[in-house]
Amino acid sequence: MKSQGESIASAAIINYISFLCEAYILHKVNRYDIHGKRIFETNDKFYFEDNGIRNAIAGGIREGDIEKVIENIIYQNLIRLGYQVYVGQLQAGEIDFVCTKPGGERIYVQASYIIADDATIEREFGNLRAIKDNYPKYVISMTPLLTKNDDDGITHLHLRKFLTEGI
Repeated sequence: MKSQGESIASAAIINYISFLCEAYILHKVNRYDIHGKRIFETNDKFYFEDNGIRNAIAGGIREGDIEKVIENIIYQNLIRLGYQVYVGQLQAGEIDFVCTKPGGERIYVQASYIIADDATIEREFGNLRAIKDNYPKYVISMTPLLTKNDDDGITHLHLRKFLTEGI
C-alpha cells in the first residue's frame, strides 16, 4: 500500500486478517521453533481455504504464483489427512510444514514446484537434513521421482501421488 501512496494502520490489517480467518477464508498457521520445541507468538503464516477464492482475490494466477498454489494445496491435504500443521523455523531457514498427530506422530514436509537443478535440491533437501531427529521427512513436488534415493532418509513424493494416496 505504501508503494501506491496509501497508508493503513497495522491494527486494521490484523483485524481484516482476523475477520478472514473467522469467515474460514484463511487459515492461520503458527510458526514452530524446531530446535527450541516451542510455538512462536509472532510471524504466523496464512493459507487459503479455497484456491479459487485466493485466485479471485489476487486477480487470477500470476506468473510466479504456482509455488504458492502448490504449497497451499499441500497444506490443505495435510489438514485433510488429520495433521495439526505448523510452519517450522530453523536457525538458518524454514521448513514448510511440521505436522503432528495425537500420539506423538510427526512428519516434516517441504513443498516445491519443480526440482530442476542442484541449487533447488540443496534448498529443499538441505533444510530437512538440518533437522537431527528420526521423524519422517518428505519433499513433495511436480518433478517426476528423482533417480537417486536420498541417503539421509528423505523421501521425494510426486504431488499427484501425495494427493491421491497420502503419505
